[in-house]
Amino acid sequence: MNFQVYNRELCVGTIRVSAVASSSLILVGDTETIQLASTFDTPAESLIIGALVPLTPKG
Repeated sequence: MNFQVYNRELCVGTIRVSAVASSSLILVGDTETIQLASTFDTPAESLIIGALVPLTPKG
């Protein structure tokens, strides 16, 4: 795979975030290192993990 990067001027006025998923990253501009962290805002005893249901396409 060939990957070419063209660094050009970038001007960002406003970023509006309306929702956040369980795994989110907003990146504007250049970076050398990305560190992600995750926290739960509920106590561990309230976390209920049930059986996983596979998703299949309709059709």
